[in-house]
Amino acid sequence: LWLSFAPVADTIARHFLLSTEQINWLSLVYLVVSIPFGMVAIWVLDSVGLRRATTLGAFLNFWGSMIRSMPCMAVDIQDPFVFLLGGQTFCALAQTLRVAGRFCALPALGAEGSSVDGGPAYLPELTHIPVHLANALGILVANLLSPALVKTEEDIPLMLGTYILPAGLTFLLAIACLWESVPPTPPSVGAAQSTSLSFLAGLKLLTRNKAYMVLAVCFGGGIGIFSNFSALLEQVLCVNGYSSEFAGLCGALFIVFGVLGAVALGLYVDRTKHFTEAIKIGLCLTSLACVAFAVVSQLQGQTIVLAAICSLLGFFGFSVAPVAMELAVECSFPVGEGAATGLVFVLGQAEGVLIMVLLTSLTVRHAEPSVSTCQDGQGPLDWKAPMLLMAGLCVLFSCLFVLLFHTPYRRLQAEADASPSIQEDERPATAAALGHAPYLAATP
Repeated sequence: LWLSFAPVADTIARHFLLSTEQINWLSLVYLVVSIPFGMVAIWVLDSVGLRRATTLGAFLNFWGSMIRSMPCMAVDIQDPFVFLLGGQTFCALAQTLRVAGRFCALPALGAEGSSVDGGPAYLPELTHIPVHLANALGILVANLLSPALVKTEEDIPLMLGTYILPAGLTFLLAIACLWESVPPTPPSVGAAQSTSLSFLAGLKLLTRNKAYMVLAVCFGGGIGIFSNFSALLEQVLCVNGYSSEFAGLCGALFIVFGVLGAVALGLYVDRTKHFTEAIKIGLCLTSLACVAFAVVSQLQGQTIVLAAICSLLGFFGFSVAPVAMELAVECSFPVGEGAATGLVFVLGQAEGVLIMVLLTSLTVRHAEPSVSTCQDGQGPLDWKAPMLLMAGLCVLFSCLFVLLFHTPYRRLQAEADASPSIQEDERPATAAALGHAPYLAATP
């Protein structure tokens, strides 16, 4: 729902008589709402539990999708933008709960486990990959579905109605299938110890942790850049003659290759534990791809090159997201994972708002459109300066992270230190269960 308008922004603007700034606000409202309510959502999770918070988020998402469809259901609505923005606001509130629930659910899924648990060593990263990239699936669907549904203005009601269906289904599934908030026992030593601090105490520790703050600011800037990339992609490409279908394809390639990269990088990091090195190299390669996009997106007839660049941008950029969140937990342990990853998310949304304001303020309108396919009824915008600024910010965040970030892996060390004591504690229990003396339990 977040980016359902972005791939067909010009058609939406013409149908509802909206300006480009109003269309951008339909995506920007998600970032704005997440700033004050992001940490509040984590507190709500701690207070009412995962099940109730998830059900509330699913309801808000469904309700918001209904409200934003009202301009197409009633003929006497004078200001459709109020309903569109209001619906998106409810959906944005739902996203804060969903994202907070995603972070708080990771320990329940065993994502903070390790070989200490006796399970496979690859469990942590493989658990993080689908959880952290669940949002990527929604972006992928929006980039493919919206251009496929909206060929003309008459198709907009169909698009809005179609997006109600998954929101309603999610609400029903949350009611019918989600019964417990936490597992009966902590899945790992790290999960048990990381929740021992209160929420506010954890936040205080985070703000005093230099390595964590460097990661939060730099990776948060990356989140902001990619949020703007996804929201503005169609507007950037239509100026030089690229269709909304092609823009949606580029967005889809960005996500697909990002997921593939995340799986590959997750497997590598799990085997080597090179969290810092993987992120530093990934951010540097992402910066190169971002610079290439800033240049090539201003040229005409470069469909193959643009598709390749968007694929590389996703492969290098999106792939570091699960590893970066894992590293945030490593360098901030014993702070709970919900607070550690949630603060990164909130900073990312705040930086995304600032970047959006900067990018849109630098745009100017062309006097006479030539090859533009933009259909907003106004002159197309010149995105050359904003794209160069976006690339420059990406390079800046990458350089700062490479130069300033250094940290020990605190959680891995804590679990390694706890491993011998756990094994000693388990031997008597195992022996008693087998009806043998403790020293016989170790006999093959």
